[in-house]
Amino acid sequence: MNAPSPGRLVLLTTSHRVAPGQLSWPAWQALHQADRVLCADPAHPQLPYLREAGVAVEVAATPDAADLVDFLAGGRTAVLVQSGEGDRRLTDALSRLAGSGRVAMPDLELLPGAYDLPGARLIDLVQVMDRIREECPWSARQTHEGLAKYAMEEAFELIEAIEEGDRDALREELGDVLLQVVFHARIAEDGAPATGDDEEDGGPFSVDDVAATLIDKLVRRHPHVFGDAVAETPEEVRAQWLRVKGEEKERTSVTDGVPVAQPALALAAKLASRARGAELRVPLPEGPGPGPALLALAVEAERQGTDPEAALRESARRYREAIRAAEGY
Repeated sequence: MNAPSPGRLVLLTTSHRVAPGQLSWPAWQALHQADRVLCADPAHPQLPYLREAGVAVEVAATPDAADLVDFLAGGRTAVLVQSGEGDRRLTDALSRLAGSGRVAMPDLELLPGAYDLPGARLIDLVQVMDRIREECPWSARQTHEGLAKYAMEEAFELIEAIEEGDRDALREELGDVLLQVVFHARIAEDGAPATGDDEEDGGPFSVDDVAATLIDKLVRRHPHVFGDAVAETPEEVRAQWLRVKGEEKERTSVTDGVPVAQPALALAAKLASRARGAELRVPLPEGPGPGPALLALAVEAERQGTDPEAALRESARRYREAIRAAEGY
């Protein structure tokens, strides 16, 4: 005679990064076919949706492991809807029963009810930033103006990681740059304007508004990807990007939109690029001091396709190493 089936216990995991109710088909099948569905968390976000789908859920404290094993004996199935942290008390108790060797244990199955989509950890980042903004005395007092210097510092550290080819540093510095984005967006959500004029700045906005604005811009400027336009070379893509950007901004000068606060060599190269792209022949300024000569070098480097800022940084790094070598390091 065949021994009775010890039954089956399904540990159903869900993700807080996926909207409640959006479960996989195997998860819904297990829930509807189970003899019992249990959940120890009365505030579990899935409960309203399970009940709406006709799934009877027993909401109570963690079930006794021995009682649950006894119930499953004979081929029954139970589904335990777990919280994000799981239920260590039950799984530990089941492990002790299994280790005793005196109990026929049910089949134990871990069933993911939902899978995180790419970018899901960004949701966690936004939630962490919310809590820091609300509970950290320093972060709660920060403004756009007060944080501006950190954006520049983090950008330069990111450039350094790229130029040094340090992958670990690159990952970290990308995170630091991303922190500036979510921090500023969180400040903006409080209604703190960037210029002190809330009406002029359009009022509060969130990181979702930031992402939506970026998505709209990327779609508009890539009509060869999202529309019917044709651009088959990098040069054609760049020309199309600049054309669409010019139509959006309605600029009167090719210098509009060039930030003058950027490093001087980068500023000079950007201005030269704009002038050359517009086919403007503008004589370089003359005068005493090294300024005009440095400008001429930057313009010539840009014409040759060299980033003068990066070139000078590379030479400066070699100079730094030479200084350290002279010091005996």
